[in-house]
Amino acid sequence: MKNKKTPKTAAAIAYAIEAKDLAGHLFQVTLTVAAPDPAGQVLALPAWIPGSYMIREFSRNIVQIRAEADGHAVPLTKLDKHSWQAPPVAGALVVQYDVYAWDLSVRTAHLDQSHGFFNGTSVFLRVAGQEAAPHIVDIRKPADEAARTWRVATALPELKAKRYGFGTYVAADYDELIDSPVEMGDFALATFTAHGVPHDVVITGRVPNLDMSRLCADLQAICETQIEFFEPKTKQAPMERYVFMTLAVGDGYGGLEHRASTALICNRADLPSLAGQGKDRSDGYIQFLGLCSHEYFHTWNVKRIKPAVFAPYDLQVENYTPLLWLFEGFTSYYDDLFLVRAGLITEQQYFKLVGKAVGGVLRGAGRTKQSVADSSFDAWGKYYRQDENAPNAIVSYYAKGSLIGLALDLTIRAKTGGKRSLDDIMLALWQRWGRDFYPDGRRGVTPGDVEALFDEISGMKHKAFFEKYIRGTEDLPLAKLLAPFGIKYTDERKGDKPSFDANIGRDGADCKLTAVHEGGAAHRAGLSAGDLLVAIDGLRVTGNPSNLDNLLGRYRVGDTVQVHAFRRDELRTFAVQLQGERVPGITLAIDTARKLAVPRPTMARSGR
Repeated sequence: MKNKKTPKTAAAIAYAIEAKDLAGHLFQVTLTVAAPDPAGQVLALPAWIPGSYMIREFSRNIVQIRAEADGHAVPLTKLDKHSWQAPPVAGALVVQYDVYAWDLSVRTAHLDQSHGFFNGTSVFLRVAGQEAAPHIVDIRKPADEAARTWRVATALPELKAKRYGFGTYVAADYDELIDSPVEMGDFALATFTAHGVPHDVVITGRVPNLDMSRLCADLQAICETQIEFFEPKTKQAPMERYVFMTLAVGDGYGGLEHRASTALICNRADLPSLAGQGKDRSDGYIQFLGLCSHEYFHTWNVKRIKPAVFAPYDLQVENYTPLLWLFEGFTSYYDDLFLVRAGLITEQQYFKLVGKAVGGVLRGAGRTKQSVADSSFDAWGKYYRQDENAPNAIVSYYAKGSLIGLALDLTIRAKTGGKRSLDDIMLALWQRWGRDFYPDGRRGVTPGDVEALFDEISGMKHKAFFEKYIRGTEDLPLAKLLAPFGIKYTDERKGDKPSFDANIGRDGADCKLTAVHEGGAAHRAGLSAGDLLVAIDGLRVTGNPSNLDNLLGRYRVGDTVQVHAFRRDELRTFAVQLQGERVPGITLAIDTARKLAVPRPTMARSGR
């Protein structure tokens, strides 16, 4: 079901936002509450943003705040880090505040002479008790000459503004308001349609010779394939319009989903160029398309199919769920899979991506200590607050969650002879919990619902699987699961290559250990994350990535070398016995000699 059109009527809650100081990175917001709470109006800024599970305390960026009513100043009492209360007032309450915007990410807000970007969670105070009312926002054009030719991109419905113009926009409620980020600037813009729905592609940042036509064609293939997946009969998208907002930078990567848009950051080098030769897609461009596919899949999976604790969100405190392995992990499984289904990469390219994901999970000892259910629940304190010991302590619900999706897909296909697959589970989740979430349903799925649905739809019992691989920490038997489909799983570790078994980074001209893997050569010798390597057997170690490899290449596995390293400002000496490299080298390939026990998946969705 498409969203109902937002009523174009006067709203009790109205905001005006303008770029007050581009050089000072300040937005000024004016909030007008026409009918404040007679007992005293409470106002609060969210402490976190959906899709990024960490308390970020956005209110710390409010530089100053003041209020008035009927032309007279009104005191605001601070209730906690992100909440204020005004006393009872007669007539409208007007609150004005400045927000510092200098976070170049998809999560918060950023403003300078090149562009402006904000998420509503960073700039719009919530009017307690009136969240369900329509919310109007007047996005005002900056007075600065640098912004003379700026335009506006957002999925918010226009009220009096023209598409891509400054002016008033309207949201059905506070939830829609903060789920609709805004980009303003001199961006590149193109539009394509996917099954009748317009999709805007907005690229901010300098990208010479950007091949927007190719980008739009590839995104159209992804979007139409996903729409057809969830609604094979009607081919109806769940939104009336969609916006891809991308900030192109020299070095960056990330994305955040919203109900009718996504905010992305990528390397400009990863975007297609008109100067490019042939039809081959670079690894960087494939990664960017996978990111777009991931965030677009979230339009269904987490923006509408939601954990019960997210319906509704409580944006002032952590919202705990053990299901992020499904909402992020399964989305990570399907993102690259849809690149194959859309015809953008080959099966061999897909196998390479899967092999890399498997190797990434097997690399860390944390997978033997934390389940993906616990990783999901603990996202607030562990996954989003990773330190140098993260590989030894946690497992990614994204990465292992994607492999759980693969394992369940293979298991269901094998047990049902190809008649059922993970696709059927996703469709059932959509039909029962997602399709009518806006505006009528708003009911989320519980862990019990999920497990029962797997059993019902597949006709199998999955309790043992859930206990071992989701609530437990066992490694998934992927080689065994892939074999009946004629797919050979190989682990080609470079065991004869001498290694410290540590992650290496650069600190200026120095070589820095960024993580030391448990049980590895560096760990056994006493080296720690943060140590700066100075010399190996009297020969200098530099920050050049190839330098350390070249030095270690003179030795054999089992040799002991003398390592000098700085820990803080103290020079220390370590005897390191080199071990064979433990980095998994996972490859998947079609085994043409093997007789298939069940039909090999063609990367297409299951037939009915």
